[in-house]
Amino acid sequence: MGNAIVWLRDDLRLADNPALNAAISHAQATGGRLVILYVLDEVSGGVRPLGGAVKWWLHHSLERLAARIERLDGTFILRRGAAFDELRKLLRETDATGVFWNRRYGGAERDLDAEIKGYASAAGLEAQSFQANLMFEPWTVRTGGGTPYTVFTPFWKSCLNRPEPIRSPLDAPTNLLGLDSSSTPARDALASDDLDAWSLLPTNPDWSLGLSLRWQPGEVAAHEKLEHFIEHRLEGYAAGRDFPADNNTSELSPHLRFGEISPFQIFERIRRVPTSGASDDMLEGIRRFKAEVGWREFSYNLLFHWPDLATNNFDSRFDHFEWSDPNDGRLAAWKQGTTGVPLVDAGMRELWQTGYMHNRVRMVAASFLIKNLLIDWRIGEAWFWDTLVDADPANNAASWQWVAGCGADAAPYFRVFNPMLQAEKFDPEKRYRERYLGNYETDIDYPAPIIDLATSRGEALEAFANVSGRSKQVRPPASLT
Repeated sequence: MGNAIVWLRDDLRLADNPALNAAISHAQATGGRLVILYVLDEVSGGVRPLGGAVKWWLHHSLERLAARIERLDGTFILRRGAAFDELRKLLRETDATGVFWNRRYGGAERDLDAEIKGYASAAGLEAQSFQANLMFEPWTVRTGGGTPYTVFTPFWKSCLNRPEPIRSPLDAPTNLLGLDSSSTPARDALASDDLDAWSLLPTNPDWSLGLSLRWQPGEVAAHEKLEHFIEHRLEGYAAGRDFPADNNTSELSPHLRFGEISPFQIFERIRRVPTSGASDDMLEGIRRFKAEVGWREFSYNLLFHWPDLATNNFDSRFDHFEWSDPNDGRLAAWKQGTTGVPLVDAGMRELWQTGYMHNRVRMVAASFLIKNLLIDWRIGEAWFWDTLVDADPANNAASWQWVAGCGADAAPYFRVFNPMLQAEKFDPEKRYRERYLGNYETDIDYPAPIIDLATSRGEALEAFANVSGRSKQVRPPASLT
């Protein structure tokens, strides 16, 4: 008899989970049982500890997943510590002969997976990893010269022109073959942490009320969100996605962050949207939405080839850029939404209240920090990592570098978002700003701008020009060195 372990990470779902399906097949073939494991690992070398908002999401996602597993007679084990150590312990405790997981793409995560595969091979155990969370794995999409893509448009064009079909999503299992009282070892013999003991939820103070009002983590909620988007927002998505007051986006990003839904499921559901006789708005909405999912694929392509994406400039010319002192009060004003620039402040207050910020406003707020305040993009990236419920190791870093002008992008460094013009164009009726700032134009307590936009823009262009006069110097990809 050979028990099987499926090790969940950023794939907290039962449907379209190749590793879970493989583990079930292994257990059935060997007459064994299935154990589902999640390890909260914030101590292994190179693994980035989670931010506060993502921890809130993770708690509720695990809670909902545990309830679904229990209804299907499954065994769900929670452990905290170094993943390699905890997985080895569980392999011994369960007498498992196979361990299965879905791939991740960060450098530290890949090293950890390789170490576990080496251990399993030496111990005579079956160990398999699977493609589950990206439609196009990074090593499969290369330029004609065999190098990684560094610009989104040709990358995505290459993905969509590939001859291989994108696979159909897998059905959820109807039984999880959990350990029972007649099994050896018994289910009760397996230690599992108490989720509440992990203290993922904020206390002292509890700042999560706004998150709870806006979000429902979990696999079921992810598919409900997708259906709502298709029924009510997809047709107007292309034209309306940049207007923050109107909620025209899918809001699927936090569900994708922990894999409560897969890109295969999203594309399959979009494929079933009737297009015969569909309006031009619907067709363009489909195209633009697919491209947004494609940006996530591109970001992970970058993370795979440049694992230090959150800490090192993609373009090495920026390594010696002279950033301003972040400790003079302006950074605090940006974080608190008290810069006196209404669109920036509204976005930062939306972030604090809900763990989310509309993408158009994210770009404006990031540009203000980097280009107007001349504060290092890594400081902003770290703040978003801690406060966003969709703080993603690839998207977050790639997007901040894109705004800074030191990232993977064909546009030059001198792109500076003017927050006043952006507000006039995308929030013309002030509905978004007033949602988070109240009637700020007559509020005597609303602060004056902490910086002159025109002057600071000129200073930024001059400062960036000092490092940007030469050709772009992209760091060699780690995957090819």
